[in-house]
Amino acid sequence: MITVKVYRKGVEVLVAACDEDIVGKTFRSRDLKLQVSEGFYRGERADEEMLVNRLEMATIANLVGEKTLEIAVRRGFIDPGCVIRIGEVPHAQMARMV
Repeated sequence: MITVKVYRKGVEVLVAACDEDIVGKTFRSRDLKLQVSEGFYRGERADEEMLVNRLEMATIANLVGEKTLEIAVRRGFIDPGCVIRIGEVPHAQMARMV
């Protein structure tokens, strides 16, 4: 499963989503560190359709994990060339102009 949390501030809608099994873990790669914190990422348990629905609303998205990124890339939200790996986990961000 995936976990999805939505934050709203004015017109901005930030979606934080990740594979549920990596919440609470920290990943490192050279000078990069990614902390998949419980407070930021833990939200609703989501399947593919819920993730897509939330990403359609998002002006900003922070995405982590194999399953989460596979869906985001396949459904056209993230260009595969924009996915980086921090440690063994894929990570990408999305921004949409409003």
